[in-house]
Amino acid sequence: MARVAVVTGGTRGIGEAVAVALKNAGYKVAANYAGNDQAAEEFTARTGIPTYKFDVADFDACKKGIAAIEGDLGPVDVLINNAGITRDGVMHRMTYEQWEKVIHTNLSSCFNMCRNVIDGMRERGFGRIVNIGSVNGQAGQYGQVNYAAAKSGIHGFTKALAQESAAKGVTVNAIAPGYIDTDMVRAVPANVLEKIVARIPVGRLGRASEIAKAVLYLVDDENGFMTGSTLSVNGGQHMY
Repeated sequence: MARVAVVTGGTRGIGEAVAVALKNAGYKVAANYAGNDQAAEEFTARTGIPTYKFDVADFDACKKGIAAIEGDLGPVDVLINNAGITRDGVMHRMTYEQWEKVIHTNLSSCFNMCRNVIDGMRERGFGRIVNIGSVNGQAGQYGQVNYAAAKSGIHGFTKALAQESAAKGVTVNAIAPGYIDTDMVRAVPANVLEKIVARIPVGRLGRASEIAKAVLYLVDDENGFMTGSTLSVNGGQHMY
């Protein structure tokens, strides 16, 4: 039986690359999205991967979303918490709404999704959870106290849940991408993006497919000894 994998924020950018890679590797994939119906329809037409619309920042919505996915595809074995947004601004100008929205969408979503699949994974004795963090959660970034805090929180969340789940056959790991060539990064002003690339030792932006390959490694059935780890895929921009 093919394992069921859920990818949040799975219809564009890194999420799309991960969803497609999982499907090509033989998984039954469900891609979550929040609001762009046209992009979701185009994604399904292009890839054949079904989409499920719900807000990962809303616990009850996640509960209903997971129930719908499991009703259609079967129990969730693999969860990729990829959904994320930015609402940038320096602290002295940031609104509480900017803070709250990013924290709930980027960090609370990991709890909301994990809480609704973890019992089943533990009962079946198998699970693979991958949380998508960020180089900016490791190194910080000017104008992103909300985003950096949320992504940094993901790394701590990953280590704690890994400890709780290891004895039950459930691994929990994270990936911290650097700057990847996606719509979100391409929206950065050209002069700023040039400065960013100049700080990347390999001299280019990353590719979404490179993150997807890291995900495939972490979720493999045979990769049961790696848990609580963070893979930094950032072109050498931040090393520690």
